[in-house]
Amino acid sequence: MIFIDACLGKKTPYTPVWMMRQAGRYLPQYMKVRNSAGDFLSLCKKPEFAAEVTLQPVDILGVDAAILFSDILVVPLEMGMDLRFVAGEGPLFSNPILTKEDVDALEVAKAAKQLEYVYQSIKLTRERLADDKALIGFCGAPWTLATYMIEGGGTKTYGKVKKLLYSNPDFLHQVLAKVTEVLKLYLEGQIQSGVNAVQIFDSWANALEEEAFFEFSWRYVQDICSFLKGKYPHIPIIVFPKGVSGYLDKIDGEFDVFGVDWSTPIKLAKEKLGNRYVLQGNMEPTRLYSKKAINEGVEHIANIMQNSRHIFNLGHGILPDISVENAKYFIDLVHQKTKI
Repeated sequence: MIFIDACLGKKTPYTPVWMMRQAGRYLPQYMKVRNSAGDFLSLCKKPEFAAEVTLQPVDILGVDAAILFSDILVVPLEMGMDLRFVAGEGPLFSNPILTKEDVDALEVAKAAKQLEYVYQSIKLTRERLADDKALIGFCGAPWTLATYMIEGGGTKTYGKVKKLLYSNPDFLHQVLAKVTEVLKLYLEGQIQSGVNAVQIFDSWANALEEEAFFEFSWRYVQDICSFLKGKYPHIPIIVFPKGVSGYLDKIDGEFDVFGVDWSTPIKLAKEKLGNRYVLQGNMEPTRLYSKKAINEGVEHIANIMQNSRHIFNLGHGILPDISVENAKYFIDLVHQKTKI
């Protein structure tokens, strides 16, 4: 698999490419399946449908890897939290984590078992996916999940979780430790079900100042990485802490690929991390609105990463109103421009 070879730093005939959120609303085929499933959570919980939308970008766009269709919040859902997705508001928990009793009530082993629908989606997808295409599993990082769980949904201020961080850090560490234990079991279940690599998304890493990032985010991500590498050393691990360009000098750990978000100059990431890790990214997602902008973006990144270990991706998820034509143009252009 060219994607796995690239993750492990091996020479490849071209730079492999995939896109975060590539199974999503910009594809009419995805919307058709989602409507058939009933709602977003139902789509996540029905393996037949989840497998179908996971495979769509491979068939339609020609990406080099499929990423499992699911959502990071199925983990707190199965830990016992009440999750719903509200149009215009996003995910909401009616029972956010407020007290020690709330933390104690969170299930670990039971949650990992109840995520069986995800494991079934993986098995179905891997059966249908071409042998030369990789399947990526994923989870949200403990900090990102804990933020949702404590805030009760999305946030712009991080007021509740950061109040805890500075006024009651022990409580926050209890939440993070419990989430970390579930994620270890969850990713292990994904690997045993057939994924070829895993990615840990820390979408809200940039909410933390440097010291707090390494204590409350990175420490737990690396705990998961060490656990997986101890048991599954052949499975590549990708980390994606969004918006931490100022902390790259201190990034270290047992992972293979560092995902570079679009706000971090790829040249800077190469200087700081390129000699130790494969880099993934980092084209600005809105460049996909224009073929001219796609050309410029691909050219820029390809020139900097030439002869370096690299996987092409966007610097965050593809947006829902991007045209399929432009998405395919991006994938084809990367293949063409990076061919040896």
